[in-house]
Amino acid sequence: MRTMPIVEYHPGLAGAFKALNEAWITQYFAIEAKDRVVLDDPQAKIIDRGGRILFLMKAGEVVGCCALMAMVDGGFEVAKMAVAEPHKGKGYGRELMAACVERARAAGAPRLYLETNSALAPALALYRSFGFRELSGMKRGASDYARVDVWMELVL
Repeated sequence: MRTMPIVEYHPGLAGAFKALNEAWITQYFAIEAKDRVVLDDPQAKIIDRGGRILFLMKAGEVVGCCALMAMVDGGFEVAKMAVAEPHKGKGYGRELMAACVERARAAGAPRLYLETNSALAPALALYRSFGFRELSGMKRGASDYARVDVWMELVL
């Protein structure tokens, strides 16, 4: 059951989307060229291409976000999922992922796909709890991101 509102992207939230993602990426990795392209223009790179960005709000503050990037097969890539550091461990990532699954199913998507890193144990546990399964046969270099070493999908 959702405890806080989830709102859709509007241009006034672009800064929060960028800040939340830069915070988690730089905590564990380095910002890559592909990150810059998406974070600098989420309207063009996600929204205008048929995707969505969801924001979890608490008392008017953005505490988390997640993008659904449209894929050519009608599915969505779950990307740029972040929860602000002071709000981690409270189930907010679970609320965002539940909203992503709901939105994808409502859109008739056949699957959700994501790329992540094996060092992100809490994220992997979250994805697995929703039924995501690792894709076999994927190798480093199969992603636009150097940090990716795990590929997963959830068939809807």
